[in-house]
Amino acid sequence: MLNIKIPFSVAPDKKNEYIKNYTRLTGGTGRLLLIAADQKVEHLNDDFFGLNIAPEDNNPEHIFQIAAQSQGGILASHLGLIARYGKKYPQTPYLIKLNGKTNLEAQTEKNSSQLWWTVEDIVNFKKQSGLKIIGIGYTLYLGGHYEAKMLATIARAIYQAHQNGLTAVLWVYPRGPKIKEEDIHTIAGGAGVAACLNADFVKVKYPYSLKDKKATAEKFQEVTRAAGETKVICVGGSKRPIKEILEHLEKQIKISQTAGLAFGRNLHQRSLPEAIRLLRAMEAIIFKNKNYQEAYKIYTQKEITKPAKNRSFLGIF
Repeated sequence: MLNIKIPFSVAPDKKNEYIKNYTRLTGGTGRLLLIAADQKVEHLNDDFFGLNIAPEDNNPEHIFQIAAQSQGGILASHLGLIARYGKKYPQTPYLIKLNGKTNLEAQTEKNSSQLWWTVEDIVNFKKQSGLKIIGIGYTLYLGGHYEAKMLATIARAIYQAHQNGLTAVLWVYPRGPKIKEEDIHTIAGGAGVAACLNADFVKVKYPYSLKDKKATAEKFQEVTRAAGETKVICVGGSKRPIKEILEHLEKQIKISQTAGLAFGRNLHQRSLPEAIRLLRAMEAIIFKNKNYQEAYKIYTQKEITKPAKNRSFLGIF
């Protein structure tokens, strides 16, 4: 049975709602497969159209089609896309991203601290739409000019989300001219900040460029320990060979003790059939503790099994 540690910030009359949302967030397993669509804002069309990108990825609905086939994952996107496409995919659990910025001009001086929607807006949207809105997401940049504003903004938003029984996932990236973004000690510091902010999960960078995969995974334990009861998931990064993706994922979970993965362009840039096969492989590692060799065999299978309509096999409500 899933052991959910309910933070005291959850209102007493919202504990059952929080349990239901946390269970949906993690596919009933305590781990998270986050399918990220917030890059529609962050990277504009760079990640969705071009060389070696499936033509259908230029249509925003493509990632909704992929997420609809997931057996335990959730789709993270801004409210606008969910409002447009959610009615066609009502069984998909959604995490609403509350802030964002584009990749135009100087990045370090952009103020992305402000919420696009309030938590009250999210609660009202959930009621009126009937969609499975299970939580909020926010990108926090540490070390920048707007750090203090971002910390204050998201601290309040997470508290309000918990008060309403919603979950909260933070994207935490230390960033600045003298900051080494893939330094494990620095990443651990960011994970600790997420714990102080009372996030349920924190999404952080992972040093994929380091050659010794096992040694890197062992060193990365500093990050998961620094996060305490806030669970850690890693970014998927840029496109890499499938075996390498799956091997990294297995080592992150089994050695580093992370609790899942956030996957965006590495997933949606593929055709729908290939993306679904990759989903199945990742789900096997994240939710079923398979090794990367077993997961790769799943990826190479040509038959695609559609999930049950109620997604109940992982214990989802």
